[in-house]
Amino acid sequence: HAVTTIETAVGLGSLITVCGLIVAGLATMSAHLAAVDTAGAAARSHAIGQEFVPARGAVHVTEDDGWVTATATVPAPLGERRHAAVFPVERP
Repeated sequence: HAVTTIETAVGLGSLITVCGLIVAGLATMSAHLAAVDTAGAAARSHAIGQEFVPARGAVHVTEDDGWVTATATVPAPLGERRHAAVFPVERP
């Protein structure tokens, strides 16, 4: 019966680890989607001359030859997620 207890403990530990990794993966994918959305919103806002403040993470905006590039960085459990979006400048 002692072997059964050890096997159960190892099995449950492995199961908890796998479940934790699944949750971390889902949270990381959510952060990636947030980075995509934030980069697009920041680039569009800057292109029309509006200020943009991200709800989460940070945004770096550059403008070159009439094009705005916004790079959003959002923290996630499995590393930062980063995405860039480009829009043409639309200010008069």
